Amino acid sequence: MRAVVYHRYGGPEQLRMADVPRPVPSSGQVLVRIRSTSVNLSDWECLTGSPAYARLGGVWRPARRTLGSDIAGVVDAVGPGVTHLRPGDEVYGDNLALKGGFAEYALAPASALAPKPAGLDFVSASTIPQAGAIAVQGTERVRPGARVLINGAGGGSGSFAIQLAKRRGAHVTAVDNGSKQDFMRSVGADEVIDYEREDFTRAARPYDLVLDLVAHRSVLAYRRALAPGGTYRCVGGSVGTLLRVLTLGAVIGAASGRSLGVLAVKQGPAAFEPLGALVTNGEVAAHVDRTFTLDEVPEALAHVGQRRALGKVVVVVS
Repeated sequence: MRAVVYHRYGGPEQLRMADVPRPVPSSGQVLVRIRSTSVNLSDWECLTGSPAYARLGGVWRPARRTLGSDIAGVVDAVGPGVTHLRPGDEVYGDNLALKGGFAEYALAPASALAPKPAGLDFVSASTIPQAGAIAVQGTERVRPGARVLINGAGGGSGSFAIQLAKRRGAHVTAVDNGSKQDFMRSVGADEVIDYEREDFTRAARPYDLVLDLVAHRSVLAYRRALAPGGTYRCVGGSVGTLLRVLTLGAVIGAASGRSLGVLAVKQGPAAFEPLGALVTNGEVAAHVDRTFTLDEVPEALAHVGQRRALGKVVVVVS
């Protein structure tokens, strides 16, 4: 089969197309014929090996030679012990443990996959699992009338989070670079901020919830952005920032009547199927900026890594 592989950390120039053996599913696994795989910022991080947590399992060289975790496709074969899926089933899921979605076939744990709704196309389905799980869990505490800020809102998780927070009755402020302002308004943001021109932590009115998808500021700045009783949760960012939020954030938050912490994202179908149903029913939109072919995976990763994507980017495998 054809697969896009890499053998050392670096930029898109490290990626190349290769003919590799088609894998065989072992116990509890499924072989999926890939129809589409969406690109996440985590793919870029695993390609470059930065931040440091992207090297877990492979400090000097990548542990998985083919990237791509958010997959949608058709079951080709099942391993021993798999009873709820069979060849021909259309599925989608976040294959974060094994990756391999930038290829014609990929192995995935059966437990990571859900049946794809009939009304959901493969491209849209592949946008949901990882980005959707983050957005759903990051907004689940939102109450009607709450002031919510989403930092890094112009990408996949952010565009879902804007819509979910608005469904819960929040006033949403979205933060990203200047090229994404109109896009964030189009998906429902009440206010938008260009982070190159304005520091959202110095807003005139603080926020009840800050969902930070690209954390890199100080804990004191995040505390300043919160209203009394407010909540700050980050997912993604520099290792130093995440560690400070986990340690100093807990102390400063408790002392000031606020909650600062890292969003521990649950994985698996239960985490993303509710959003899949909303997208299928047309209640939430999956925004796809661009699609690329398997041969264009380097360009797709660069588009996401350079923070140019409006919503999601998807690799379509013919």
